[in-house]
Amino acid sequence: MAAHTYKLIELVGTSPTSTDEAIRNAIQKASVTIKHIDWYQVIESRGHVENGRVAHYQVSLKVGFRIED
Repeated sequence: MAAHTYKLIELVGTSPTSTDEAIRNAIQKASVTIKHIDWYQVIESRGHVENGRVAHYQVSLKVGFRIED
């Protein structure tokens, strides 16, 4: 396995449906402009409550992407 160098960024994904979708939304949007995203780590999960029900999910992520050689 070759040695790689990574850069870390933080993202916040959102979704009205689920935390999983919030993660996917963040990764998908970031991958439009960032190449070589290899991994993510969930830092925080939170949401918005309306009338006693979860109305929106927010997930903070650390995302690692490989810097090109």
